[in-house]
Amino acid sequence: MMRGVSNAPMRDKIVVVTGASSGIGKASAAGIAALGAHTVLVSRTAKRGRKALDEMARACTSPSLDLLVADLSTMAAVRDLADTFNAKYQRLDVLFNNAGILTSRRRVTADGFEEQFFVNYLSYYLLTGLLLDRLRAGAASRIINMTSSSHSSGILDFDDLQMERRYRGWQQYANTKLMSMVFTYALARRLQGSHVTANCLHPGVIHTGLLRNFSSVLNLMFHALQRFFKQPDDGAETPVYLASSQEVAGVSGKYFRRCEPMGTTAASNDPVVQERLWSESERLSGFHYSL
Repeated sequence: MMRGVSNAPMRDKIVVVTGASSGIGKASAAGIAALGAHTVLVSRTAKRGRKALDEMARACTSPSLDLLVADLSTMAAVRDLADTFNAKYQRLDVLFNNAGILTSRRRVTADGFEEQFFVNYLSYYLLTGLLLDRLRAGAASRIINMTSSSHSSGILDFDDLQMERRYRGWQQYANTKLMSMVFTYALARRLQGSHVTANCLHPGVIHTGLLRNFSSVLNLMFHALQRFFKQPDDGAETPVYLASSQEVAGVSGKYFRRCEPMGTTAASNDPVVQERLWSESERLSGFHYSL
């Protein structure tokens, strides 16, 4: 834990972590569970999710855990996940939208979306909206969205958000991280006075499995250099802090790095850009928030 940073007990809190079977999501879920929260792990596959859950059950004292399986690359899967959660739980205290991918080649989901655009961004917009009633019931509750320092090189081309013209995997990754940030700011503004906060974060340069779908050569290079990168447990410091600390109770619409709020690009703070992305998200997902 970083100097000056404190995490509060989370007993009786209900927390959802997507992408919880590996990397930062897994480490964050474990850290949150260790604070006493009832932690709902969302995993793309049952096998990997069960493995992560079993490891957390052995590591924590009297853990309270649940596993929901959802491949968050389709709208049907996101809706099914929300329906399942809403049927089992009456409230939600923390939603950590963490699931993400990085691909070298342009791939299209079953719904016709570019995959990084949907998984890294539009699924956040849709899942958060579908769970918003439960978040309101848990107020004061918290929404945490994963982004990255790569947002600074992101570009929002509203004529080509899904990079149909000339696909570049790294660039689209940065673009989706900027979208996640812009969404967070627009959402936080809409939630003012509701006792539901929305923040986003950069976890640091972390050695995870994110590159497994990108380039085998690049993956090998990163593997060779992994000793210079932080591990997922380090990357979990800021998400766990945002989920639990009383220091950020009521704080909303901020970007955190190393558990500290940081400034972001002019584009991310432009209300015109925020509203344009919100409108496009409504149109593409077919989902309108009840705010």
